[in-house]
Amino acid sequence: MTSPSSIALTADGIILEVVTAGAAVRRVTLTDEDRPLDVVLGFGDRADYGTGLDYLGATIGRYGNRIGAGRFSLDGVVHELATNENGNTLHGGPEGFDRREWTVLDRDAAHVTLGLHSPDGDQGFPGALDVTVTYTVAPGSVRIDYRATTDRDTVVSLTNHAYFNLGGEGSGPVDDHTLAVPADTFTATDAALLPTGELRDVTGTPFDLRAPRRLGDVLATDDEQLRHGGGLDHNFSVRGSGLREVAVLRGASGRTLVVESDQPGLQVYSGAHFDGTITGPGGTPYAARAGIALETQGFPDAPNHAGFPSTVLRAGETYASTTAWRFGHDA
Repeated sequence: MTSPSSIALTADGIILEVVTAGAAVRRVTLTDEDRPLDVVLGFGDRADYGTGLDYLGATIGRYGNRIGAGRFSLDGVVHELATNENGNTLHGGPEGFDRREWTVLDRDAAHVTLGLHSPDGDQGFPGALDVTVTYTVAPGSVRIDYRATTDRDTVVSLTNHAYFNLGGEGSGPVDDHTLAVPADTFTATDAALLPTGELRDVTGTPFDLRAPRRLGDVLATDDEQLRHGGGLDHNFSVRGSGLREVAVLRGASGRTLVVESDQPGLQVYSGAHFDGTITGPGGTPYAARAGIALETQGFPDAPNHAGFPSTVLRAGETYASTTAWRFGHDA
């Protein structure tokens, strides 16, 4: 198999490597200290991108997260989707956007725009969808801008599936990281990790991240919801609207990541599935909790829950969403 193309974007203190398969982030290398530090998990072999393995750094679509039973109704019409997880549709289905070769539409030293055409009926979703994702680097930051248009009413929720480790990829579990998420509720799930429809108050639960908490302490809590996901694998209903701070991750060394998003939800996934079968660019196999994913998103299974924020995109409208990663260091 031919390896996908690799694109390096640079700004003061940062190098971002993007691969065309899955429009994926392979590395975010911070160069503001003596030793360059790659803080996202990636495949050691670039040819593994686009294979559907673990979604590392990939652009996820048409619909990030789960749609229950692989079906939804839109304006009274039921749409049956391709399924790929226990009869449900996860991250767009078995041939989601993470498996596609994207086209480079525009680029310079600090940005790249990649495009993809998804035909009507792709994985069962209605409407032909034209999608772009633009990565832009600036000193200490990465900005991701998503755009999509459709010729028929449909549902869309795009995200990026990067796993972060602020100690450096391959440096071990993220247990000593702290995480803060400004959310008063989260979407409780059943054992299959599908939302029940309940927006559960975080008070008194391991999901209360309104003040920073050490991840190892959170994951050690005996809680039914954590048992469902083998740890954190839940959507938080983040306060506010528009582009705002939705998470602050801090490594043991004081390295920080602030995530900004204009989406209503944030999926926090603590990487329980890593079992040493994937080796990163630095040559270290990834074990459980080797990184944490912070996926900005519409709510999972929103098309099947009238009380969740709508993820419907109407024909003639434009889906537009922005996520930013801002890296720093405690004084």
